[in-house]
Amino acid sequence: MKQIYLVFLLIIGFLASCSKDFLSTDPKGLVLESNYYQTRDEVFAGLVAVYNRLSVEAGGGGNTYSNKLGPLNSAADECWAGGGSSTDMNSWQSWNTYTLSGAVGPQSEFWKIDYEGIYRANLLLFKIDGDIRDLSATDKARFTAEAKFLRAYFYFELVRLFKNVPLITEPISQSQIYEQLQATPEAVYAQIEKDLNEAITDLPNIVLPEENGRITKGAAMAMLGKVILFQNNNGRMAEAASWFDKVNTAPQYSLLPNYPDIFSPLNKFHSESIFEIPHTAAQIAGWWAWGNFSGNVYVHMTGPRSYAGPQYESGWSFNTIIPDFANYMRKDPRYKYTVANIDSLVAKGLSSYAPGYQNTGYFIQKFAPLKQFKAPDGEPALNYPNDVIEIRLADTYLMEAEALVRAGGDVSKAQTRLDQVRSRVGLTSKPATLDNIYEERRLELATEGHRWFDLVRTGKAATVLSFKGFQAGTNDVLPIPLNELNNTKLQQNPGYN
Repeated sequence: MKQIYLVFLLIIGFLASCSKDFLSTDPKGLVLESNYYQTRDEVFAGLVAVYNRLSVEAGGGGNTYSNKLGPLNSAADECWAGGGSSTDMNSWQSWNTYTLSGAVGPQSEFWKIDYEGIYRANLLLFKIDGDIRDLSATDKARFTAEAKFLRAYFYFELVRLFKNVPLITEPISQSQIYEQLQATPEAVYAQIEKDLNEAITDLPNIVLPEENGRITKGAAMAMLGKVILFQNNNGRMAEAASWFDKVNTAPQYSLLPNYPDIFSPLNKFHSESIFEIPHTAAQIAGWWAWGNFSGNVYVHMTGPRSYAGPQYESGWSFNTIIPDFANYMRKDPRYKYTVANIDSLVAKGLSSYAPGYQNTGYFIQKFAPLKQFKAPDGEPALNYPNDVIEIRLADTYLMEAEALVRAGGDVSKAQTRLDQVRSRVGLTSKPATLDNIYEERRLELATEGHRWFDLVRTGKAATVLSFKGFQAGTNDVLPIPLNELNNTKLQQNPGYN
Protein backbone atom coordinates (compact mmCIF):
# COMPACT_ATOMS: atom_id res chain seq x y z
CA MET A 1 0.00 0.00 0.00
CA LYS A 2 1.31 3.41 -0.90
CA GLN A 3 2.19 5.69 1.95
CA ILE A 4 -0.40 8.28 2.90
CA TYR A 5 0.93 11.55 4.28
CA LEU A 6 -2.13 13.09 5.88
CA VAL A 7 -0.69 12.11 9.22
CA PHE A 8 2.85 12.45 10.47
CA LEU A 9 4.26 9.29 12.02
CA LEU A 10 3.69 9.69 15.71
CA ILE A 11 7.14 10.89 16.63
CA ILE A 12 8.77 14.19 17.36
CA GLY A 13 12.33 14.36 16.11
CA PHE A 14 13.24 17.96 16.77
CA LEU A 15 13.99 19.39 20.23
CA ALA A 16 14.48 23.04 20.96
CA SER A 17 17.70 24.96 20.83
CA CYS A 18 17.73 28.76 21.06
CA SER A 19 21.44 29.32 20.70
CA LYS A 20 20.86 30.24 17.05
CA ASP A 21 17.72 31.28 15.20
CA PHE A 22 14.55 29.74 16.54
CA LEU A 23 14.37 27.12 13.81
CA SER A 24 18.05 26.24 13.85
CA THR A 25 17.57 23.06 15.82
CA ASP A 26 19.45 19.80 15.87
CA PRO A 27 17.88 16.34 15.84
CA LYS A 28 18.12 14.81 19.33
CA GLY A 29 16.59 11.39 18.71
CA LEU A 30 13.06 10.05 18.56
CA VAL A 31 10.48 10.34 21.30
CA LEU A 32 7.17 8.50 21.27
CA GLU A 33 4.20 10.86 21.11
CA SER A 34 2.30 8.92 23.78
CA ASN A 35 5.00 9.67 26.35
CA TYR A 36 5.55 13.25 25.33
CA TYR A 37 4.07 16.65 26.16
CA GLN A 38 4.53 16.16 29.91
CA THR A 39 6.55 19.32 30.60
CA ARG A 40 6.86 22.85 29.36
CA ASP A 41 10.08 22.02 27.51
CA GLU A 42 8.44 19.08 25.76
CA VAL A 43 5.53 21.26 24.65
CA PHE A 44 7.99 23.84 23.36
CA ALA A 45 9.87 21.14 21.46
CA GLY A 46 6.56 20.08 19.93
CA LEU A 47 6.01 23.68 18.85
CA VAL A 48 9.48 23.75 17.26
CA ALA A 49 8.49 20.60 15.37
CA VAL A 50 5.51 22.48 13.90
CA TYR A 51 7.75 25.38 12.90
CA ASN A 52 10.18 22.95 11.35
CA ARG A 53 7.80 22.21 8.48
CA LEU A 54 8.23 25.81 7.33
CA SER A 55 11.92 25.46 6.61
CA VAL A 56 12.08 21.91 5.31
CA GLU A 57 14.15 21.71 2.14
CA ALA A 58 13.80 18.07 1.17
CA GLY A 59 12.12 14.82 2.02
CA GLY A 60 8.98 15.08 -0.05
CA GLY A 61 7.71 12.46 -2.46
CA GLY A 62 10.85 11.11 -4.07
CA ASN A 63 13.08 13.35 -1.93
CA THR A 64 13.06 16.02 -4.62
CA TYR A 65 11.68 19.01 -2.81
CA SER A 66 13.65 22.13 -2.06
CA ASN A 67 11.68 25.08 -0.75
CA LYS A 68 8.56 26.16 -2.60
CA LEU A 69 10.29 28.96 -4.51
CA GLY A 70 11.66 26.55 -7.09
CA PRO A 71 8.37 25.02 -8.24
CA LEU A 72 6.48 28.32 -7.99
CA ASN A 73 9.07 30.22 -10.02
CA SER A 74 9.04 27.41 -12.58
CA ALA A 75 5.27 27.79 -12.94
CA ALA A 76 5.27 31.58 -13.40
CA ASP A 77 6.31 33.82 -16.29
CA GLU A 78 9.55 34.95 -14.63
CA CYS A 79 11.61 31.76 -14.89
CA TRP A 80 12.11 28.50 -16.69
CA ALA A 81 12.60 25.36 -14.64
CA GLY A 82 16.15 25.04 -15.99
CA GLY A 83 18.48 22.52 -14.39
CA GLY A 84 20.58 19.91 -16.14
CA SER A 85 18.01 18.48 -18.55
CA SER A 86 14.31 18.34 -19.35
CA THR A 87 13.92 15.61 -16.74
CA ASP A 88 16.05 17.18 -14.01
CA MET A 89 13.65 17.82 -11.10
CA ASN A 90 10.77 16.50 -13.16
CA SER A 91 8.29 17.83 -10.64
CA TRP A 92 9.43 21.36 -11.51
CA GLN A 93 9.63 20.64 -15.24
CA SER A 94 6.03 19.42 -15.37
CA TRP A 95 4.74 22.61 -13.74
CA ASN A 96 6.98 24.65 -16.03
CA THR A 97 5.26 23.11 -19.08
CA TYR A 98 1.86 22.43 -17.50
CA THR A 99 2.08 18.73 -18.19
CA LEU A 100 1.06 17.90 -14.64
CA SER A 101 -0.73 14.70 -13.67
CA GLY A 102 -1.63 13.07 -10.40
CA ALA A 103 1.65 11.17 -10.54
CA VAL A 104 3.91 13.92 -11.92
CA GLY A 105 4.41 17.34 -10.37
CA PRO A 106 5.42 18.99 -7.09
CA GLN A 107 2.07 18.26 -5.43
CA SER A 108 3.19 15.28 -3.32
CA GLU A 109 5.85 17.40 -1.66
CA PHE A 110 3.49 20.30 -0.94
CA TRP A 111 0.77 17.97 0.34
CA LYS A 112 3.08 15.94 2.56
CA ILE A 113 4.87 18.86 4.17
CA ASP A 114 1.74 20.93 4.80
CA TYR A 115 -0.22 18.05 6.27
CA GLU A 116 2.73 17.06 8.44
CA GLY A 117 2.69 20.62 9.77
CA ILE A 118 -1.08 20.44 10.34
CA TYR A 119 -0.82 17.13 12.16
CA ARG A 120 1.91 18.44 14.44
CA ALA A 121 -0.13 21.59 15.15
CA ASN A 122 -3.27 19.55 15.84
CA LEU A 123 -1.36 17.27 18.18
CA LEU A 124 0.12 20.16 20.14
CA LEU A 125 -3.26 21.91 20.42
CA PHE A 126 -4.78 18.67 21.70
CA LYS A 127 -2.00 17.91 24.17
CA ILE A 128 -1.54 21.43 25.52
CA ASP A 129 -4.82 21.24 27.42
CA GLY A 130 -3.52 18.31 29.45
CA ASP A 131 -1.81 18.28 32.83
CA ILE A 132 1.55 19.76 31.88
CA ARG A 133 4.16 20.47 34.52
CA ASP A 134 5.60 24.00 34.78
CA LEU A 135 3.65 25.39 31.81
CA SER A 136 2.55 28.90 32.69
CA ALA A 137 -0.71 30.40 31.50
CA THR A 138 1.28 32.95 29.49
CA ASP A 139 3.33 30.30 27.71
CA LYS A 140 0.25 28.17 27.09
CA ALA A 141 -1.55 31.08 25.46
CA ARG A 142 1.43 32.00 23.30
CA PHE A 143 2.24 28.44 22.23
CA THR A 144 -1.43 27.89 21.36
CA ALA A 145 -1.51 31.08 19.30
CA GLU A 146 1.64 30.10 17.39
CA ALA A 147 0.28 26.64 16.63
CA LYS A 148 -3.00 28.11 15.37
CA PHE A 149 -1.13 30.57 13.14
CA LEU A 150 0.98 27.77 11.70
CA ARG A 151 -2.03 25.54 11.10
CA ALA A 152 -3.70 28.45 9.33
CA TYR A 153 -0.58 29.01 7.22
CA PHE A 154 -0.39 25.37 6.14
CA TYR A 155 -4.08 25.30 5.26
CA PHE A 156 -3.74 28.55 3.32
CA GLU A 157 -0.98 26.95 1.27
CA LEU A 158 -3.11 23.87 0.64
CA VAL A 159 -6.35 25.63 -0.30
CA ARG A 160 -4.51 27.98 -2.67
CA LEU A 161 -2.63 25.12 -4.33
CA PHE A 162 -5.33 22.42 -4.40
CA LYS A 163 -8.66 24.15 -3.57
CA ASN A 164 -10.31 20.86 -2.52
CA VAL A 165 -8.59 19.44 0.56
CA PRO A 166 -9.58 17.59 3.73
CA LEU A 167 -10.10 19.82 6.77
CA ILE A 168 -8.68 18.13 9.85
CA THR A 169 -8.51 20.05 13.12
CA GLU A 170 -7.70 17.32 15.63
CA PRO A 171 -5.41 14.29 15.73
CA ILE A 172 -6.82 11.31 13.87
CA SER A 173 -5.88 7.67 13.82
CA GLN A 174 -4.29 5.79 10.94
CA SER A 175 -7.60 4.11 10.14
CA GLN A 176 -9.42 7.46 9.99
CA ILE A 177 -7.17 8.72 7.23
CA TYR A 178 -8.99 6.69 4.64
CA GLU A 179 -12.39 8.12 5.57
CA GLN A 180 -11.54 11.79 5.12
CA LEU A 181 -13.58 13.86 2.67
CA GLN A 182 -12.57 17.07 0.95
CA ALA A 183 -14.06 20.18 2.49
CA THR A 184 -15.34 23.14 0.52
CA PRO A 185 -12.82 25.95 0.05
CA GLU A 186 -15.21 28.18 1.99
CA ALA A 187 -15.01 25.89 5.01
CA VAL A 188 -11.21 25.78 4.86
CA TYR A 189 -10.99 29.56 4.61
CA ALA A 190 -13.38 29.94 7.53
CA GLN A 191 -11.14 27.74 9.68
CA ILE A 192 -8.06 29.68 8.59
CA GLU A 193 -9.68 32.97 9.58
CA LYS A 194 -10.87 31.51 12.90
CA ASP A 195 -7.35 30.34 13.76
CA LEU A 196 -5.77 33.65 12.84
CA ASN A 197 -8.32 35.75 14.71
CA GLU A 198 -7.78 33.65 17.82
CA ALA A 199 -3.99 33.73 17.41
CA ILE A 200 -3.77 37.51 17.13
CA THR A 201 -4.94 38.05 20.71
CA ASP A 202 -2.09 36.15 22.35
CA LEU A 203 0.84 36.81 20.06
CA PRO A 204 3.50 39.39 21.03
CA ASN A 205 4.05 42.57 19.05
CA ILE A 206 7.79 41.91 18.92
CA VAL A 207 10.09 39.07 19.93
CA LEU A 208 13.46 38.98 21.60
CA PRO A 209 16.50 38.64 19.30
CA GLU A 210 17.02 35.04 20.42
CA GLU A 211 13.42 34.30 19.40
CA ASN A 212 13.75 35.54 15.83
CA GLY A 213 11.66 33.33 13.59
CA ARG A 214 8.73 33.05 16.01
CA ILE A 215 5.37 34.46 14.94
CA THR A 216 4.28 37.93 15.99
CA LYS A 217 0.95 39.73 16.10
CA GLY A 218 1.95 41.65 12.96
CA ALA A 219 2.56 38.43 11.03
CA ALA A 220 -0.87 37.10 12.00
CA MET A 221 -2.64 40.36 11.08
CA ALA A 222 -0.81 40.51 7.74
CA MET A 223 -1.69 36.88 7.04
CA LEU A 224 -5.36 37.48 7.89
CA GLY A 225 -5.52 40.44 5.52
CA LYS A 226 -3.90 38.32 2.81
CA VAL A 227 -6.31 35.44 3.38
CA ILE A 228 -9.30 37.77 3.02
CA LEU A 229 -7.80 39.44 -0.07
CA PHE A 230 -7.18 36.10 -1.78
CA GLN A 231 -10.83 35.09 -1.46
CA ASN A 232 -11.64 37.78 -4.04
CA ASN A 233 -14.81 39.05 -2.36
CA ASN A 234 -14.90 42.77 -3.11
CA GLY A 235 -17.43 43.20 -0.31
CA ARG A 236 -14.67 42.31 2.18
CA MET A 237 -11.85 44.38 0.71
CA ALA A 238 -12.30 47.17 3.26
CA GLU A 239 -11.87 44.53 5.98
CA ALA A 240 -8.68 43.28 4.36
CA ALA A 241 -7.36 46.83 4.03
CA SER A 242 -8.00 47.47 7.74
CA TRP A 243 -5.82 44.51 8.73
CA PHE A 244 -3.03 45.66 6.43
CA ASP A 245 -3.30 49.17 7.86
CA LYS A 246 -2.73 47.83 11.37
CA VAL A 247 0.52 46.29 10.15
CA ASN A 248 1.59 49.13 7.89
CA THR A 249 1.27 51.72 10.67
CA ALA A 250 2.92 49.62 13.39
CA PRO A 251 6.08 51.35 14.66
CA GLN A 252 8.29 48.26 14.45
CA TYR A 253 7.99 48.08 10.64
CA SER A 254 9.61 50.33 8.04
CA LEU A 255 10.93 49.99 4.51
CA LEU A 256 14.67 49.52 4.28
CA PRO A 257 16.29 52.43 2.46
CA ASN A 258 18.41 50.10 0.30
CA TYR A 259 16.49 47.48 -1.66
CA PRO A 260 19.29 44.84 -1.84
CA ASP A 261 19.60 44.82 1.96
CA ILE A 262 16.25 43.03 2.13
CA PHE A 263 17.78 39.76 0.94
CA SER A 264 21.22 39.76 2.53
CA PRO A 265 21.99 36.96 5.03
CA LEU A 266 23.88 39.65 6.94
CA ASN A 267 20.63 41.51 7.57
CA LYS A 268 18.09 39.01 8.85
CA PHE A 269 14.87 39.96 10.65
CA HIS A 270 15.08 43.58 9.65
CA SER A 271 12.39 46.24 9.93
CA GLU A 272 10.76 45.28 6.62
CA SER A 273 10.41 41.60 7.52
CA ILE A 274 6.99 40.59 8.88
CA PHE A 275 7.05 36.81 8.49
CA GLU A 276 10.47 35.30 7.84
CA ILE A 277 11.50 31.66 7.57
CA PRO A 278 15.08 31.30 8.79
CA HIS A 279 17.81 29.10 7.43
CA THR A 280 21.27 28.49 8.77
CA ALA A 281 24.72 27.30 7.77
CA ALA A 282 25.51 26.49 11.38
CA GLN A 283 24.06 22.98 11.20
CA ILE A 284 26.96 21.96 8.91
CA ALA A 285 24.78 19.38 7.17
CA GLY A 286 26.04 16.69 4.82
CA TRP A 287 24.20 14.52 2.35
CA TRP A 288 23.53 12.09 5.18
CA ALA A 289 21.15 14.73 6.56
CA TRP A 290 19.03 14.88 3.42
CA GLY A 291 15.53 15.78 4.54
CA ASN A 292 16.58 17.28 7.87
CA PHE A 293 19.03 20.04 7.08
CA SER A 294 18.25 23.66 7.88
CA GLY A 295 20.26 25.40 5.18
CA ASN A 296 18.69 26.86 2.05
CA VAL A 297 19.59 24.47 -0.79
CA TYR A 298 17.52 26.55 -3.24
CA VAL A 299 20.35 29.08 -3.24
CA HIS A 300 22.74 26.51 -4.65
CA MET A 301 20.17 25.32 -7.16
CA THR A 302 19.91 28.76 -8.77
CA GLY A 303 23.64 29.19 -9.45
CA PRO A 304 25.20 28.66 -12.92
CA ARG A 305 26.76 25.24 -13.53
CA SER A 306 30.54 24.84 -13.37
CA TYR A 307 30.90 28.55 -12.75
CA ALA A 308 34.35 30.08 -12.52
CA GLY A 309 34.68 33.75 -11.77
CA PRO A 310 34.01 36.49 -9.23
CA GLN A 311 31.15 36.88 -6.76
CA TYR A 312 29.23 33.63 -7.35
CA GLU A 313 29.65 29.98 -6.49
CA SER A 314 28.79 27.24 -8.93
CA GLY A 315 25.29 25.75 -8.78
CA TRP A 316 22.81 23.64 -10.74
CA SER A 317 21.29 26.32 -13.04
CA PHE A 318 17.65 25.99 -12.01
CA ASN A 319 15.11 28.79 -12.49
CA THR A 320 16.93 30.63 -15.24
CA ILE A 321 15.18 33.93 -15.85
CA ILE A 322 13.15 34.20 -19.04
CA PRO A 323 14.66 36.86 -21.36
CA ASP A 324 11.32 38.62 -21.85
CA PHE A 325 11.10 39.17 -18.12
CA ALA A 326 14.73 40.27 -17.86
CA ASN A 327 14.12 42.79 -20.64
CA TYR A 328 10.91 43.93 -18.97
CA MET A 329 12.82 44.71 -15.79
CA ARG A 330 15.94 46.13 -17.40
CA LYS A 331 15.06 49.81 -16.94
CA ASP A 332 13.81 49.30 -13.38
CA PRO A 333 16.24 50.15 -10.54
CA ARG A 334 15.56 46.75 -8.98
CA TYR A 335 16.84 44.90 -12.06
CA LYS A 336 20.43 44.34 -10.91
CA TYR A 337 19.25 43.12 -7.52
CA THR A 338 16.83 40.67 -9.12
CA VAL A 339 18.62 39.45 -12.25
CA ALA A 340 22.19 38.14 -12.40
CA ASN A 341 23.39 38.64 -15.98
CA ILE A 342 26.15 36.03 -16.04
CA ASP A 343 26.58 36.26 -19.81
CA SER A 344 27.67 39.87 -19.39
CA LEU A 345 30.53 38.66 -17.16
CA VAL A 346 31.41 36.01 -19.75
CA ALA A 347 31.46 38.63 -22.51
CA LYS A 348 33.94 40.67 -20.48
CA GLY A 349 36.18 37.63 -20.00
CA LEU A 350 35.55 37.66 -16.25
CA SER A 351 33.83 34.30 -15.87
CA SER A 352 32.79 31.06 -17.51
CA TYR A 353 30.09 28.49 -16.91
CA ALA A 354 28.49 25.43 -18.49
CA PRO A 355 25.06 26.28 -19.93
CA GLY A 356 22.35 24.07 -18.51
CA TYR A 357 18.89 23.21 -19.76
CA GLN A 358 16.87 26.27 -20.81
CA ASN A 359 19.91 28.45 -20.31
CA THR A 360 19.30 32.15 -20.90
CA GLY A 361 22.38 33.65 -19.28
CA TYR A 362 20.10 35.26 -16.68
CA PHE A 363 19.94 33.87 -13.14
CA ILE A 364 18.17 34.85 -9.93
CA GLN A 365 20.19 37.43 -8.01
CA LYS A 366 18.02 37.56 -4.86
CA PHE A 367 18.93 33.97 -3.99
CA ALA A 368 22.22 33.65 -5.86
CA PRO A 369 24.96 31.51 -4.24
CA LEU A 370 27.45 34.23 -3.31
CA LYS A 371 31.01 33.34 -2.43
CA GLN A 372 30.89 35.30 0.81
CA PHE A 373 28.18 33.01 2.19
CA LYS A 374 29.68 29.66 1.22
CA ALA A 375 29.74 27.48 4.32
CA PRO A 376 33.29 26.55 5.40
CA ASP A 377 32.19 23.16 6.73
CA GLY A 378 29.78 20.44 5.65
CA GLU A 379 28.34 20.20 2.16
CA PRO A 380 28.18 23.80 0.82
CA ALA A 381 25.11 23.10 -1.34
CA LEU A 382 23.08 22.29 1.78
CA ASN A 383 24.27 25.08 4.01
CA TYR A 384 23.43 28.47 2.59
CA PRO A 385 22.08 30.80 5.30
CA ASN A 386 19.63 32.79 3.14
CA ASP A 387 16.25 33.25 4.81
CA VAL A 388 12.95 33.31 2.92
CA ILE A 389 10.70 36.27 3.73
CA GLU A 390 7.12 35.12 3.30
CA ILE A 391 5.58 38.53 3.97
CA ARG A 392 7.40 41.85 3.97
CA LEU A 393 6.25 45.43 4.32
CA ALA A 394 6.37 46.37 0.63
CA ASP A 395 4.07 43.39 0.01
CA THR A 396 1.55 44.54 2.63
CA TYR A 397 1.73 48.12 1.32
CA LEU A 398 0.77 46.89 -2.14
CA MET A 399 -1.90 44.53 -0.83
CA GLU A 400 -3.44 47.38 1.17
CA ALA A 401 -3.39 49.60 -1.93
CA GLU A 402 -5.10 46.87 -3.95
CA ALA A 403 -7.73 46.25 -1.27
CA LEU A 404 -8.51 49.97 -0.96
CA VAL A 405 -8.98 50.37 -4.72
CA ARG A 406 -11.12 47.22 -4.97
CA ALA A 407 -13.23 48.42 -2.03
CA GLY A 408 -13.80 51.79 -3.65
CA GLY A 409 -12.22 53.29 -0.54
CA ASP A 410 -9.50 55.82 0.19
CA VAL A 411 -7.73 56.09 -3.16
CA SER A 412 -5.38 58.76 -1.80
CA LYS A 413 -4.17 56.31 0.82
CA ALA A 414 -3.75 53.63 -1.85
CA GLN A 415 -1.70 56.16 -3.81
CA THR A 416 0.49 56.81 -0.77
CA ARG A 417 1.21 53.11 -0.30
CA LEU A 418 2.10 52.63 -3.98
CA ASP A 419 4.29 55.74 -3.94
CA GLN A 420 6.13 54.53 -0.82
CA VAL A 421 7.21 51.36 -2.58
CA ARG A 422 8.26 53.18 -5.73
CA SER A 423 10.05 56.08 -4.05
CA ARG A 424 12.23 53.68 -2.05
CA VAL A 425 13.96 52.75 -5.33
CA GLY A 426 13.89 56.27 -6.79
CA LEU A 427 10.80 55.93 -9.00
CA THR A 428 8.23 58.66 -9.49
CA SER A 429 4.54 58.40 -8.71
CA LYS A 430 2.08 56.46 -10.88
CA PRO A 431 -1.73 56.49 -10.52
CA ALA A 432 -2.95 53.88 -8.04
CA THR A 433 -4.88 51.78 -10.51
CA LEU A 434 -5.17 48.03 -10.14
CA ASP A 435 -3.05 47.47 -13.23
CA ASN A 436 -0.28 49.70 -11.86
CA ILE A 437 -0.43 48.03 -8.44
CA TYR A 438 -0.19 44.58 -10.03
CA GLU A 439 2.72 45.72 -12.17
CA GLU A 440 4.48 47.05 -9.09
CA ARG A 441 4.00 43.71 -7.34
CA ARG A 442 5.60 41.99 -10.33
CA LEU A 443 8.65 44.25 -10.18
CA GLU A 444 9.03 44.57 -6.42
CA LEU A 445 8.42 40.93 -5.52
CA ALA A 446 9.94 39.20 -8.55
CA THR A 447 11.17 35.62 -7.97
CA GLU A 448 9.93 35.65 -4.35
CA GLY A 449 7.14 33.13 -4.99
CA HIS A 450 4.17 35.52 -5.33
CA ARG A 451 3.73 35.82 -9.07
CA TRP A 452 1.91 32.56 -9.84
CA PHE A 453 -0.60 33.10 -7.06
CA ASP A 454 -1.17 36.68 -8.20
CA LEU A 455 -1.82 35.61 -11.79
CA VAL A 456 -4.28 32.92 -10.73
CA ARG A 457 -6.23 35.02 -8.22
CA THR A 458 -6.56 37.98 -10.63
CA GLY A 459 -7.70 35.79 -13.53
CA LYS A 460 -4.69 36.69 -15.66
CA ALA A 461 -2.97 33.30 -15.66
CA ALA A 462 -4.68 31.87 -18.75
CA THR A 463 -3.47 34.77 -20.90
CA VAL A 464 -0.07 35.45 -19.36
CA LEU A 465 0.95 31.79 -19.01
CA SER A 466 -0.47 30.52 -22.30
CA PHE A 467 3.08 30.29 -23.71
CA LYS A 468 3.80 27.65 -21.07
CA GLY A 469 0.62 25.70 -21.75
CA PHE A 470 -1.58 26.90 -18.85
CA GLN A 471 -5.22 25.82 -19.21
CA ALA A 472 -7.90 27.75 -17.32
CA GLY A 473 -10.19 25.60 -15.24
CA THR A 474 -7.50 22.96 -14.77
CA ASN A 475 -4.14 24.53 -14.05
CA ASP A 476 -5.54 27.06 -11.58
CA VAL A 477 -4.78 24.35 -9.02
CA LEU A 478 -2.48 21.38 -8.73
CA PRO A 479 -3.71 17.79 -9.04
CA ILE A 480 -4.37 15.85 -5.88
CA PRO A 481 -1.33 13.55 -5.46
CA LEU A 482 -2.06 10.15 -6.94
CA ASN A 483 -0.86 8.30 -3.85
CA GLU A 484 -3.42 10.21 -1.76
CA LEU A 485 -6.28 8.85 -3.89
CA ASN A 486 -5.46 5.19 -3.27
CA ASN A 487 -7.98 3.59 -0.92
CA THR A 488 -9.29 6.96 0.22
CA LYS A 489 -12.47 8.95 -0.47
CA LEU A 490 -10.59 11.85 -2.03
CA GLN A 491 -11.55 12.96 -5.54
CA GLN A 492 -9.13 14.21 -8.19
CA ASN A 493 -9.34 17.84 -9.21
CA PRO A 494 -11.08 18.43 -12.58
CA GLY A 495 -8.93 18.04 -15.67
CA TYR A 496 -6.33 15.75 -14.11
CA ASN A 497 -5.87 11.98 -14.16
